[in-house]
Amino acid sequence: MKKGVNNIDTLTIAGQTLKPGTVTEIEMPVARLYTDTEINIPIHVIRGKKPGPTLFVSAAIHGDELNGIEIIRRLINRKSIKSLSGTLITVPIVNVYGVLSQERYMPDRRDLNRCFPGSPKGSLAGRVANLFLTEIVKQCDCGIDLHTGAIHRSNLPQVRADLSDPETLAMAEAFGVPVLLNANLRDGSLRQSACESGIKILLYEAGEALRFDELSIRAGVNGVLNIMSHLGMIKRKLSTPKSPPFVADNSAWIRAPSSGFVMDKKKLGDHVSKGDVLADVSDVFGKNVDQVLANRTGVIIGKQNIPLVQEGEAMYHVAFFNDPDEVAEHIELMHDNLLPHSGGFL
Repeated sequence: MKKGVNNIDTLTIAGQTLKPGTVTEIEMPVARLYTDTEINIPIHVIRGKKPGPTLFVSAAIHGDELNGIEIIRRLINRKSIKSLSGTLITVPIVNVYGVLSQERYMPDRRDLNRCFPGSPKGSLAGRVANLFLTEIVKQCDCGIDLHTGAIHRSNLPQVRADLSDPETLAMAEAFGVPVLLNANLRDGSLRQSACESGIKILLYEAGEALRFDELSIRAGVNGVLNIMSHLGMIKRKLSTPKSPPFVADNSAWIRAPSSGFVMDKKKLGDHVSKGDVLADVSDVFGKNVDQVLANRTGVIIGKQNIPLVQEGEAMYHVAFFNDPDEVAEHIELMHDNLLPHSGGFL
């Protein structure tokens, strides 16, 4: 990994010069609405007095994905990061427009996470992507981008990354969730642009759009702190031993064979075998018209939540492992460790 930015005296973001040993909040101007209201991206920077890596943690690239905002709020209030080595740059809301309107996309209907590297003279989404990439991402050694499932869909806490890269794999394993997904780079994504710039990046997926999910939030805070410890930015004692993660090189969505009303038989994290009934589909009078069956053995890492389905709609995201039963046991262990009695906040 390249030398962290803390090996130089100053770091400049949005025209502000930040010295080691400082904590700074920045409102980075993005653009103006047609009401003449200025839109700013909020940034919180903690610079340690000692040199070390520079890590960014970003959330809400999709404006309806809110878990990451709460993960960052809890993270920057942790005592353990007040004296760190290196620099932590947190960006709780990248797509400010989307959060304001509770929408996934930018006002120009573009997916911000398909507009990187963008251009300062391009579309609105392209301009925001370019600004974030230039001002934040390219000044870092590595990053963690926080996501959730889409509207009416939940994801099991999981890390997606290019696991063929040894340093990225080591970071993914250090994060501390049971499921790692070896994911190809997507054109126009933040992850692709970061990787092309030599920046190691993880994508954390957990929970559902427009909802706070306590398990997903706790796993996310815990994971970021684990990464900071792995990078030597903080010293951290684990309260519970980490279970080894499991890598899935392949996954697939199981689709509805018929339209109707859904009665789930399986939940997130369940181990399913080929032929298992995942859900019953009934008509408006309650008569069963079909069943959703597992077509391979694996673990459910994502699912649709709304109990209505159209024929061909994606319903269950199943990842494939060498030992899916052991994966399911470790998922249950993660739940017990992070939500022992469903009490209090992390």
